[in-house]
Amino acid sequence: MASKQGLLLALLAAVAVACLVPAASGATAVEYCKKGKNYPVKVSGVEIVPDPVAPGQPATFKVNASTDKPIKEGKLVIDVKYWVIFPIPVHSETHDICQETTCPATGDFVIAHSQTLPSYTPPGSYTITMTMKGDNDEELSCISFGFSIGFVASS
Repeated sequence: MASKQGLLLALLAAVAVACLVPAASGATAVEYCKKGKNYPVKVSGVEIVPDPVAPGQPATFKVNASTDKPIKEGKLVIDVKYWVIFPIPVHSETHDICQETTCPATGDFVIAHSQTLPSYTPPGSYTITMTMKGDNDEELSCISFGFSIGFVASS
């Protein structure tokens, strides 16, 4: 009987530890802003390093994408919302797309954006909407994905 209790306790301890350790995930799931729209740039996933993001420390968002249309110029518009009960817009910025990837971009390519969030950034759930625009403001793609900011800030 003692061995069954020991086995049960070990199993419960393993389950508790597994619940505390964050899952090792590859890419973050993304959704297109307009479902059913045939965007010229297809996005296969987003990798966030580190995940969860830590306030006061650098974070990198890598967007894995592909296109048949060469991208020679454009911009990347980033909008961030903080979720409390409903989404609250907290930040917006625009970058030259060729500063975030090698231009001309064609075939498979990665858009990588790095940023250090202020140490006072509140922990919780956030959503990023990234809109890629080409020359003449043509919408090349628009994706949305969630990420978390943890409680640990750098000292």
